[in-house]
Amino acid sequence: MKRIALAVATTAVALISTNALAYAQTNGGIIDVATIGEPPTLDPMASTADLVGIITQHMFETLYTFDAKWGPTPLLAAALPTVSEDGMTLTIPLRTGIKFHDDSVMTAADVVASLERWIKIATRGKQAGEVITGITATDDSTVTITLSKPFAPLLALLSLNNAAAIIIPAANATQDPLTSFIGTGPYKLKERLPDQYIQLVRFDGYQSLGGEIDGYGGARNQYLDEIRFVPVPDPNTRIGAAMAGQYDYVDQLPVEAFQQITDGATEPVVLAPFGWPVFMMNTKEGLNADIRVRKAIQAALAPEDMMLAAFGSEDFFSIDAAWYPDSFSWHSEVGTEAYKPLGDTETAKALLAEAGYPDGFTTELHSWSQYAFLSNAAVVLQEQLKQIGIESELRFEENAVYLENYFASNFDISVTGTSAYVDPNDVVQNNFQSTSTTNASQYNSPEMDELIAAGMVETDQAKRAEIYHEVQELIKTDIPWITLFIASQYEAMKTYVMDYEHYPTGSNVSLKKVWLDV
Repeated sequence: MKRIALAVATTAVALISTNALAYAQTNGGIIDVATIGEPPTLDPMASTADLVGIITQHMFETLYTFDAKWGPTPLLAAALPTVSEDGMTLTIPLRTGIKFHDDSVMTAADVVASLERWIKIATRGKQAGEVITGITATDDSTVTITLSKPFAPLLALLSLNNAAAIIIPAANATQDPLTSFIGTGPYKLKERLPDQYIQLVRFDGYQSLGGEIDGYGGARNQYLDEIRFVPVPDPNTRIGAAMAGQYDYVDQLPVEAFQQITDGATEPVVLAPFGWPVFMMNTKEGLNADIRVRKAIQAALAPEDMMLAAFGSEDFFSIDAAWYPDSFSWHSEVGTEAYKPLGDTETAKALLAEAGYPDGFTTELHSWSQYAFLSNAAVVLQEQLKQIGIESELRFEENAVYLENYFASNFDISVTGTSAYVDPNDVVQNNFQSTSTTNASQYNSPEMDELIAAGMVETDQAKRAEIYHEVQELIKTDIPWITLFIASQYEAMKTYVMDYEHYPTGSNVSLKKVWLDV
């Protein structure tokens, strides 16, 4: 029996074995990844956009990342920090011998300079910076962070890959904006041609943590020679590309094309749960500043109609007013009774009449043009508002324009999405703290500020969960945003993919060598 070896470039899901066919990993190859657009920056400290993190997590690394259970685990740190008895001093041991892409060796001085930059320019870093009183290099391989009070979310914030606490050479930490994209990651930037591609190549000096793969933690194996990210902002173009097998991996596909993808040259990858569609309400300006108008909108929504239009199949969503799915420790049903029943147009009209909603007033809606499921939901929202007498103008905006209008609160309702399966404080503080610069709803509640402050210092997980249950109840009562759904999403990849975990981390993405018996 003769064996023929066929090597093909891949990004990988699972190792399949049959009597006639076996797979093995090998080095080399190039993959092309179609993304939803051109990232606004390659500085992951400067942006919370997923699009930025998808690309830059290959280039930069943080002290910690997340394991398969979404718990913090070391990456550039040698271990989880030692925390003082009062909770206000964290001592972080560093891995030694780690090289940057310029072949310089990472020291504690680089970590200190990087974290100081993070607390100045990153939204998550600024949160931490409010309680960080000092960041010092105890020695070349140890960093100490001192706090004014215990700060429970710190490890989660240090682990995230957007608005990220990336470690860069101290000499580059003074750059704002970042112009030298040198990190410690398994791939380094070779070339960027805006609106054409971003080319990353293997960094031969990379040192993997080793051990077993554990979520984003553990071993990171550099099998590929090169990864190219190609912006494809039009969802229909991404559908065609996925069906034709034009790219090895295609990000964010409309769910209505699921069967087309299944029958094409790639296979779908379902991500569940993916997050929540969110209707962010401008609580300060316009008629939505009146709680009665927000309650009317809440009463008018018919979520199943909306989600069927958004996703086309019940397989991709569940109607759920709870903040977290019931499989998470943060789950609670408190406050959700305010959302039952829904689709109540008579109650909605009565609330609008009570609020004196004027004839001829046009409500401003906006949403992302790149995310088809959000665009579809926005169209149904517009129709449901019309049924209770609210006329609206709906704008679909590309990434940069959307974010500019969002953070300027240039909307009455913003149809967007979020996920917060790591630590709820990250979403709560960004969106609902009155002093937050990213609070696009302009929501101002002393009670919410008190809950946020309590959630930041409480280190007992069960007690923290109780605090965020109160947060959920207040959100459901004051309605700075509306969440009624837990959604899934899918993407597509070539059928010869191996070891894939969303998103491809550059590590553990390989060629698959296919041995055929002939």
